[in-house]
Amino acid sequence: MSLHLNPQAVKLAQQLIADGKFKNDSGHWGEHNPDAGAENKFLDQHEMAEYANWHLGIDTDMGEDAKGRYKFPFGDFKTVHRDGLIAAKERAAQQGYHEIETAADELLQTLEKQAAK
Repeated sequence: MSLHLNPQAVKLAQQLIADGKFKNDSGHWGEHNPDAGAENKFLDQHEMAEYANWHLGIDTDMGEDAKGRYKFPFGDFKTVHRDGLIAAKERAAQQGYHEIETAADELLQTLEKQAAK
């Protein structure tokens, strides 16, 4: 697998956090992570590039139109979720994707600073 950081996703997350479009939730990401139905509904109304922007990782071995190309989701297609960033950071660390782990950690710190304002 050739997995790389998605810089467009980082930019989107930074902008959403700056705009206050985040949830400082402390639950389990599985409770907020969009399921396949929500993903398909989003794709019915948006381009694949917009879907990609909600994922911190891109597997360049997979085709551009494959949902499986995009890894490490962090939001619900409307807002960034704190628990989504935590899950992305932890999974990236476990799997050895240090660039994604670092990006998720930096976004998490930014969100927490913004939430404290």
